[in-house]
Amino acid sequence: MEYDDDKLHEECGVFGIWSTDNINAAQYIYYGLVALQHRGQESAGIVVCDTCGPIGNINAHKGMGLVSEVFPADVLDKLRGNIGIGHVRYSTTGASCEENAQPIFLNYAKGTLALAHNGNVTNAGKMREELEAEGAIFRGTTDSEVIAYKIAEERMSLASIEEAVCKVSRELTGGYALLIVSPQKLIGVRDPYGLKPLCLGRRDNSYILASESTALAAVDAEFVRDILPGEMISITRNGVESSIIMSVPTKAHCIFEYIYFARLDSVIDGVSVYDARVRGGMALARRYPVDADVVTGVPDSGLAAAAGYARESGIPFQLAFSKNSYVGRTFIKPSQEERMSAVHMKLRVIESVVRGKKVVLIDDSIVRGTTIANLIVMMRKAGAKEVHVRISSPPFLYPCYYGTDVPDNSQLIANRYSSEEIRQKIGADSLGYMMKEDLNEMTGELEVCKACFDSSYPVL
Repeated sequence: MEYDDDKLHEECGVFGIWSTDNINAAQYIYYGLVALQHRGQESAGIVVCDTCGPIGNINAHKGMGLVSEVFPADVLDKLRGNIGIGHVRYSTTGASCEENAQPIFLNYAKGTLALAHNGNVTNAGKMREELEAEGAIFRGTTDSEVIAYKIAEERMSLASIEEAVCKVSRELTGGYALLIVSPQKLIGVRDPYGLKPLCLGRRDNSYILASESTALAAVDAEFVRDILPGEMISITRNGVESSIIMSVPTKAHCIFEYIYFARLDSVIDGVSVYDARVRGGMALARRYPVDADVVTGVPDSGLAAAAGYARESGIPFQLAFSKNSYVGRTFIKPSQEERMSAVHMKLRVIESVVRGKKVVLIDDSIVRGTTIANLIVMMRKAGAKEVHVRISSPPFLYPCYYGTDVPDNSQLIANRYSSEEIRQKIGADSLGYMMKEDLNEMTGELEVCKACFDSSYPVL
């Protein structure tokens, strides 16, 4: 997945829980965040509250690193409460620093609130300028902090936190899934286009909100349903209350959740991520058949599509790479030389699988082209006769404004070179990208955002 910086990154993952039982919410949030670690590996945070304790009691801890690094056992034990939210982050808006780690936590005249946010709000800059003109002082540089400040400001003149969240959400543009916790309530909101995922689960007397269904399974919770685009969920002692607070004519679910971001075992908006990737591989096989001996995939996100390609083509599927899971996160290595060295440490070619063979190599995307080129060199050194590359997404041509880390156009290889030129640069014998018209093979009738491929942005 993150063999160098030649991969896209999702911005964040969120997890929240509200329970009438005397549980340690932080423990559940911890396991939920571990299940969402793939969505953000730079920082992590947890905020909890005891609804039976003093008014306004909130405990928080956050820091840089993986969930397991930020929350050793002694730290986790101090976070006591039956309600809370958690967050894992990969920065796209705002620098990678502790000030930008989430959840954002505020004390203000009406009490306390904490916010966790997945996505990117495109009008946050203007909102920040307005708040600063009114005297607001920001600690970090994220749009998430702007949203939290705006909710606190609106709450001053409104009767409830739900009203404040509703009003602010209607003013936001872009893609977002929000979790807000006050001393007595857990609130979730999903943007009206459905760009960012959010789902509801239940375990005994606990309700859970999470970015992906896999996080529900991590705490043995039952999946209830996806939060609808434009829906606000409020969870209190009275149970779950729902309202549609925003509506748009067409939806735009992020196609890259199904291509790469989400975990294989997640189901998002009724579509199995695993099944979507298998169908994508099958579509590639129909579009780009080739005479080959073996089909393989780049671990981990290319494996399901490779299985689909093999199923449709009849060419045997085999694992051609051995992955070392104990190597550090290579996408934050400071130099290209170190990143390339880390690729070799993280993946090794299984020579018996590829030696003397014509190989179909499946990956989810090509961003800059450095990773796939390096893997092809490794396969040829291991004795592969031919390497035919198939990519389970169309070429990246345009930036994403909704919380996906698509580089600027100058760094997108497909923006500067034709497919044939890219084939030559990466050293493949042939190259085939997923066609835009074949994307519906993956997600069926689900309305998806494909702006990074065709510049048809649902909202700016």
